[in-house]
Formats: sequence, structure tokens, C-alpha cells
Amino acid sequence: MPRRFGCVLRRMSAAYDNIVQRVWALCHILRGDGVSYHQYISELTYLLFLKIAEETGAESLLPVGYRWQDLVGYRGQGLLPFYQEMLTHLGGHAASKVVRELYAFPTTVFSHSENLRAVIDGIAKIDWHAVSKDRIGDIYEGLLAKNSQDLRSGAGQYFTPRALVDSIVRIVRPKLGEIIQDAAVGSGGFLISTEQYIRDHYIDENYRKAPPHYQGIEIEKSTYRICLMNTFLHGLDADIWLGDALTDDARVFEPADLILANPPFGARAGSRRKRRSDLEVATTNKQLAFLQHIYMGLKPGGRAAVVVPDNVLFEDGAGRRIRQTLMSLCNLHTILRLPQGIFYSPGVQTNVMFFRRSDHGNATRTISYYDMRTAAPRYGRKRPLLTIDFAEFESVFRERPAPEDVTSGRWQSFSRAEIAARDDNLNVLWLQPENGSADSDTLDPLVVLTTITDHLRSALEEAELLAEELTSSAATDEMDM
Repeated sequence: MPRRFGCVLRRMSAAYDNIVQRVWALCHILRGDGVSYHQYISELTYLLFLKIAEETGAESLLPVGYRWQDLVGYRGQGLLPFYQEMLTHLGGHAASKVVRELYAFPTTVFSHSENLRAVIDGIAKIDWHAVSKDRIGDIYEGLLAKNSQDLRSGAGQYFTPRALVDSIVRIVRPKLGEIIQDAAVGSGGFLISTEQYIRDHYIDENYRKAPPHYQGIEIEKSTYRICLMNTFLHGLDADIWLGDALTDDARVFEPADLILANPPFGARAGSRRKRRSDLEVATTNKQLAFLQHIYMGLKPGGRAAVVVPDNVLFEDGAGRRIRQTLMSLCNLHTILRLPQGIFYSPGVQTNVMFFRRSDHGNATRTISYYDMRTAAPRYGRKRPLLTIDFAEFESVFRERPAPEDVTSGRWQSFSRAEIAARDDNLNVLWLQPENGSADSDTLDPLVVLTTITDHLRSALEEAELLAEELTSSAATDEMDM
């Protein structure tokens, strides 16, 4: 790399980091009012959209009188009421659908005009010209990454580590013209990584002829707004809906070529809203319900990669029936055991399931595993997950021989018959931790407690679900009498 070009890249990177840090630092103005980091990021979406529209020449999307300079230049009494009226007007009257959705049913966390003025002035003072327009989306994603690192925000559950997202995308190799979905879209990280992969692997002319189309659904309103902003800034052709994929809201989806997802952790599948009737196996486990949605939503030949906690691999009852259906309808070819500490939920251990929908039965013949967890470092804020951590997995995945020949090191393969002999329990362990290794997960009390709790919670909630169905059935019978 020529020295001059390297210097330019370093200056651009420094400018990018500086803007992320300065915008993030503004949140301290609101900490005294009890505003969380996640609330701050959601509020920033309102303000940054106005500023970025000015910087990128997209102000034609905004009504006259409701733009960034109108807000910056306001000197009348009551800045906060003016700002609230501005948000409401944009949500109800902007000509652009994207703008209306971004500002739909707006709520502000500001309670004092002085704090609002301080944040507005702070954004206005930043030298946005120091970065190119196509990197403004990266600045927003940098703010989301900072938010996910705050344990109190709870954002780690919807922000999947970028190194993991990018590795998954490289494994599934998205293509032009595909319908690509995320049924628990969060901040849109999977869709954005997929777009960048496709842009890097196809020339612009071919992209314009057959662009991918993205679809996502998000249940939480503020996260939905963040996802709209994120996908807009990255230029995605995306349909993002506010809704719940475990209800009839899922009818908005088309059959997919590729589904990538990290469904939310937790036990209760949905709220009081009626469950989808097309999910064959009733379960209160969100991840198992999402797994059904995903394999049902694929076209023949469609691929999927889904992040799941360990209990999805071993849970009995509904869990076993769902795994059996998955292995019958799809070729479940790879399971990646992820290391500890990459999500900010204590004790939760996770995996990635890779599968392809078949057009005939008994599609799974062999499952290959890669274990990144046993005798491995414990990751976290002090030791974040990096791209290099997936290098061996990706290399062996690309270069491995037939799955049945993978029998050494962190790779191991098991036939469908061997899995069946285990009562279709997919939580297969074969590596032994290194003797005396402080990084191993052997008998980790928190992991043991989490596993026991998962078993008990699943059993209790399956019993509750059965009781609800029996009560509903009895009520129906009485009405028919």
C-alpha cells in the first residue's frame, strides 16, 4: 500500500472514531435524567436523521420547515414543545414512507429544553465532512456497537457481535437476486453485513440487474426505529415491519432464499397475542418457535443460519419433535459451538445451526460440528470476539473433505443414525478440556445453574401451555353444548 494512501485511510479512520466518540459522549448529558443508553440511541435516531439528511442532500424527503436548520436555528420559547411538534408532524405528514415510519408515534426522552439544546449543539459542532457519505452508516452502527457493550442497556441481546455476523455471512455466501430475511431483525446487522458481502463480490452493473431484496420484522418499537435508520443509511432495498414473527404478522414474508437470525433469548413465545396456527409443534420456547418459522419459511434449496442457545439442542418433548422435523425437511449440515461470554446474558451458551431446505424427506445424513468453546478463552468486554477467531472454522469449512471424513481436532462429524441413537439430542460433546485450563467451561457453576434452570423453566411452561389448551378446549366444548 502506498504510504500516502495509508495515511489517508488512517486519517479517515481517526475521523470516523472521533465522530462516534463525540456523539456517544453526548449521552452523558442525559444520564442525570435517568435516560438509558438504549433510549439515548433511539432518540439520536430522530436527531441524526435530520442532520444526515442535510449532509447527504436527502432533505427533499423532509417537509419544509421541519429540517435540521429549523431545529438548530430555533430561538423561541419552549424548544422542547417545538421539537415534539416537529417529530409528530414528520411522523404524520412527511411525503416519504421511510420518514413517516421513522417518526411514527414518536416519544422523546428529553424532559428539559436545556438538555435538548446541548445535544443539538453538540451534533451541530461535529465536522461531518471529515468522513465520506458512504461511511455515515458505519458511524451509526458504531454507536449501536457501543450501546451493546453496556450491560445495563440489555442491547447485547439484539446486537449480535459483528465478527460473528460477518463469519456467518461468509459461510452462507449470499447471492444476487435472493430474498434474504431476518425474522428477529434487531438493529439489522445481518442484513447490512449481507449487503456489504454482496457489494464486495459482484460488480455494480450485475448488482443493478438483480439486486437482493431484504425483509425483516422486529417486535420492539425503538429497536424497529433503529433498524429502519440503519438499513436506510446503508442503502438497503429492505422491507422492515413492526410485528411478531410468531404471530400471523409473519404472513408479510415471502418464501426466502436465505434466512439469518439471532432470535431473542427468553422462554415465553410471544405475548397474549394468538400464536400462529401453522406452527405444528406448540411450544413456549421462543427459540424453538423461531426455528420452526425459519425452516418453514425457506424455499426448496434455501439456506439458513440461526443462533440458538444450548437448550434448543437438547430440550425434550417439543424440542425433540422440532429437531426431528428440521432434520427431515432440511440438511442440517453444520453446528458451530460458540465460545462463552459473547452475549451479555450470564451463563447463556450458544451455537449456530446451518441448514439447507430439501425437496425430499430425510434430508440430514451427517452433521458436522466445530467446537469453539471447549478449552477456549472466555470472551467479553476485555476480550472481544474478533474476525481472526473464526479463521480456522471458515478455512476448514471451505476446504474440508466429505462430512463423514471430518473426525479430528475441533471438527467432528456424526451420522443421522448416531444422532437418532442419542434420542435426537444434538448437544454432542467430544473434546476434553485441557488439564488445569482456567479458560475451560468444565463444571462452571453458572453454566450448570443456567442449564438446570432452562430444564425446569421449559418443563413448567410446557405444563402451562398444556393447561391453557385444556382450559380453552373445555370452554369450547361448553359453548357447543
